Amino acid sequence: MPCTACCDGWVSMNINGADVFPGSPCPHSAGNSCKIYAERPVDPCINFNCGWVVKNSVLPDWFRPDLAKVIVIPDMFIWQGLPVDMATPVGKKIPGRALNWLKVYAEQQGRPLVWFEHTNVLDGNKHTPLMLAHGPAAFQQDMNQLLENGESLWPT
Repeated sequence: MPCTACCDGWVSMNINGADVFPGSPCPHSAGNSCKIYAERPVDPCINFNCGWVVKNSVLPDWFRPDLAKVIVIPDMFIWQGLPVDMATPVGKKIPGRALNWLKVYAEQQGRPLVWFEHTNVLDGNKHTPLMLAHGPAAFQQDMNQLLENGESLWPT
């Protein structure tokens, strides 16, 4: 069975006018496939770059999003010349094994990491996830400043 974690609502996006977010999966999802796969939109569906399926992925096999319970998006943005990876849980929180692997990889590769937690109840209503950062102190300060300014790195 293929992974459909991004379609299941763990990545916030809009598909043909329908909002998809934690607690509200894509209306075109059949649970383990896409009902409109051949006609799916370029943005965001075709252009979505899940770190587990990108060419030359560094993620281990066990990091398949529906199994590891985390979706990793490599190179989401650049901070002071460094690529920043982002991760969102398939559920409320990224499991410890996966989060620890991501933090070690971030440290070894010098790639700051931002991840999210869906700490409030997923009841079909949009919410703003908790954002956390791992990397140099200046990176963490910059990410906290973005939050204090009400800015978001992730569509809500």
